[in-house]
Amino acid sequence: MGTRIVESADVSENAQIGDGSSIWHLAQVREDAKIGEDCIIGRGAYVGTGVTMGKCCKVQNYALVYEPAVLEDGVFIGPAVVLTNDHNPRAINADGSLKSGDDWEPVGVTIKHGAAIGARAVCVAPVTIGRWATVAAGAVVVKDVPDHALVAGVPARQIGWVSKAGVKLEETETGQLRCPASGELYELADGILTEVEGS
Repeated sequence: MGTRIVESADVSENAQIGDGSSIWHLAQVREDAKIGEDCIIGRGAYVGTGVTMGKCCKVQNYALVYEPAVLEDGVFIGPAVVLTNDHNPRAINADGSLKSGDDWEPVGVTIKHGAAIGARAVCVAPVTIGRWATVAAGAVVVKDVPDHALVAGVPARQIGWVSKAGVKLEETETGQLRCPASGELYELADGILTEVEGS
């Protein structure tokens, strides 16, 4: 199937790009980045050195994915999202000298299988976004997000639960949660949402 890398993209020779992936105009993919099969890197997006991305991920236009971020399979990164990598950002050291790559220790954002980060959201490292979770557009995430959680606001707070389809779950008469799109049922116990088998 091959890869599609447009001429204006800046992709390091040391990056690994999976079969079927597309890198669009003005995107930059740095050294030792690993992008899985069937991924899309949008216009002007940045993928940092050593970032790891699973298969079928989408990084939309002008998103900034700084190292050492890890994206599992099926992750959606909306337009202009930022995944940070520094606890204490400074341009200079205390003595006034310009900081170099050896003067700080990068920390990363981990995004689990199927999760989605809405447009212009910021995930402040180190945080983990759980499987199938959704971060609303414009949110600022400063703590871990559980599987299937829907978070919004500054700082981001949980406002509900979402299904694998990304739709907010509705409570049923029996206390279970149902996806209005697929009909799948979920149960909540001790703050953990699980899908009901065979629903």
